[in-house]
Amino acid sequence: METSDKGFVPVVLLCLLLGALGVHRFYVGKIGTGILMLLTFGGLGIWALIDLIMIVCGKFTDAEGRVIKPASD
Repeated sequence: METSDKGFVPVVLLCLLLGALGVHRFYVGKIGTGILMLLTFGGLGIWALIDLIMIVCGKFTDAEGRVIKPASD
């Protein structure tokens, strides 16, 4: 599976700090769901928590469907 060009650390930090506002989704190009998260305050935090778990587990994708995970050198 192809890896995203979006950084893992910025996505994790954005989700932790501004996850309820959906900022991490705007960052990866998922504008539609970012707006929904903004309007629902991250599904009252539940949606943001699920996203955080998915990011840490390496299952979160960007708008192109590419996985966002830490760089393995």
